[in-house]
Amino acid sequence: MLLTERGFPPQANGSGRIHSMDSIEAGPVTLRQLGSGDIADITAGCNNALVQRFLPQLPRPYTEADARFFVGEYAPAQWAAGGAQFAIADPLTDRLLGCVGVHPRGRGAGEIGYWVAPWGRGRRAAANAARAVSAWAFEQGYARLEIRTELANSPSQRVAIAAGYAREGVQRGGGQGRGGTRYDLITWGRLATDPPGPTPRLLPDLPGGELSDGTVTLRPIGVEDTEDVLRTHQLPEVVAAQMPPEPFTPERAARRCAHAESNWLAGAQATLSIRDAVTDAFAGEIGLYYAEPPTGQAMIGYDLDPAWRGRGYASRAVRLLTAWAFERTGIARIIAGTAPENIASQRVLEAAGFRREGYQRSRLPGVSGARIDDLLYALLPDDPVVTPTRTPWQ
Repeated sequence: MLLTERGFPPQANGSGRIHSMDSIEAGPVTLRQLGSGDIADITAGCNNALVQRFLPQLPRPYTEADARFFVGEYAPAQWAAGGAQFAIADPLTDRLLGCVGVHPRGRGAGEIGYWVAPWGRGRRAAANAARAVSAWAFEQGYARLEIRTELANSPSQRVAIAAGYAREGVQRGGGQGRGGTRYDLITWGRLATDPPGPTPRLLPDLPGGELSDGTVTLRPIGVEDTEDVLRTHQLPEVVAAQMPPEPFTPERAARRCAHAESNWLAGAQATLSIRDAVTDAFAGEIGLYYAEPPTGQAMIGYDLDPAWRGRGYASRAVRLLTAWAFERTGIARIIAGTAPENIASQRVLEAAGFRREGYQRSRLPGVSGARIDDLLYALLPDDPVVTPTRTPWQ
């Protein structure tokens, strides 16, 4: 997420022409000129913890003097450089909800930035503003636009997807935080010739946010699961089966949970907690890894805390996730592997309808440099499996 500024007189735009406008209608919000009447809302919005978290270049604390500079000097300079700065405003009250802008990057390219204050959230303000300002920028002569987001900033990534931007890769060390620290940024791109958004997703959101059969509930992993994920991924039997076969550090567990939604939005991996449907206690973790979209093949993996083993929770979780994958995505084949001696995991797969297809010698790295054989299992949509008469989300 990039800082966007305020206040514009008519200035040269990205194509070198002069542009003057009053407002742009953007669904439930309006993009308009910025003025001194927005100073208080800019000050309050830029002191919000979430805005400060993902805009580390903002002063802390953000003062009224900063807001006045933001409106009176920085924004006009952006317009003079060929960019643009807009207020995202409520069309009824005209109150500022946030800001969105275009920052020129040369050779017909620009970068879109936006932020939304707490009182403007929950109404798709950023998504509609990003979509509208992108269309406006292309009309002014821009050929390519980018959005850059932190891996942990999934709301901003959802804005990029909604505005028709395609994820293009991770820019290592692309962002600079307070104190000069560097962090990675996802680059999203959109061309003037691209079809209108939103960008299609390989892995959609779960209907209602979770899957449940009344006994087991699956819910996307989040930062609130960090301690449970750390504990589970330090168990020797779990370590032996994970890649690489090393115990999780607190940093790795925190990163896995913080970036889980980003991986889901990228269509690469759907990671969910396995929970008891009655108590909501954390029982384990299950993941769907979509490594081969061109062939429609994905892989599934899972683990349970010792206290929850032997209750059929893993098989229930596998059934729930595979049923969702076949019904709601383009996945046509799901594979799984187990060590030959892992009889419990083989029973889980067989109970969920998977069939053994092969024996792969020395396929995986093991603990202390060893190599592990792997039994290959696979499930197809038409394979017989005991399931409820109605899928849990119907």
